[in-house]
Amino acid sequence: MSFSGPVVALAGGVGGAKLAVGLAHALPEGALTVVVNTADDLVLHGLHISPDIDTVMYNLAGMSNPETGWGIDGDRTSALDLLGRYGGPTWFRLGDQDLATHIRRTQRLAEGARLTEVTRELAASLGIKANILPMTDSSIATRVKTPEGELEFQDYFVARGTRPSVCGVRFQGADEARATPEVIRAFDEASAIVFCPSNPIVSIGPILAVPDIHERLRSASAPRVGVSPIIGGAALRGPAAEMLKSLGHEVSALGVARILKDVLDGFVVDTEDEALVSSIKETGLRSIALPSIMSDLDSKKKLAQGVLAFASSVQKMT
Repeated sequence: MSFSGPVVALAGGVGGAKLAVGLAHALPEGALTVVVNTADDLVLHGLHISPDIDTVMYNLAGMSNPETGWGIDGDRTSALDLLGRYGGPTWFRLGDQDLATHIRRTQRLAEGARLTEVTRELAASLGIKANILPMTDSSIATRVKTPEGELEFQDYFVARGTRPSVCGVRFQGADEARATPEVIRAFDEASAIVFCPSNPIVSIGPILAVPDIHERLRSASAPRVGVSPIIGGAALRGPAAEMLKSLGHEVSALGVARILKDVLDGFVVDTEDEALVSSIKETGLRSIALPSIMSDLDSKKKLAQGVLAFASSVQKMT
């Protein structure tokens, strides 16, 4: 497997962050760019919090909590605990070290820096060699439609624990949003584009909702391959399976492939779902089955190598 240029990964959530780690170890230093969902960003305690960016950043820095996949390993919540005693909101669990990230991000944004610039600064400070890019510097917010009304994403996801059924999803501000020059350049220079195993509705969906990103991905000359976040009809974590079902999609790797097929050339399923490969091929996509559960660095790297080899084979056939 070899590519003439850098590889771009699209990611959101823990699954996306895990494959990003594998890709960073499978590629030459600095060859990976990760375009990350920012539609679940929020302002809380006066701080700008970017959950997906931070999950990707902490994982690539080797400092994420291995039990959750998000947050910082060994972090404490002393500040939040005292905030609770004062009567402040504590539903969004922020670690003491994690607060430093949000404080610095908020400071730099207030000084006029773009989120792209701030993310680059934070990642460099943590020794990360991969390039982490917010999908846009524009403001986009995921809104989840439920029988209880329309909810902000973190209200639905964290405060309510994904309990309300999902009737629909919209991305507020997406029509007016624009990709940054850095994101456009990354796609134009990419030798392969990888859709990480992230929720296709609320992690990949917001990225595709940015009009010029969607157009770039549809017309990209680089091979575009995705990895299913659904294994054996279930998600390893998060609300992807429930969302797919409530929105009328098949809860399977095939269901995800159908959602993303207009921006993909190939799709990777877990070996448990190998029987779906032929059905996915009927949608017009190439497909392959690989072990895709990432439990440690070795399994992350092996999946990344398999995905890149598959992308290379797709490239040779185009």
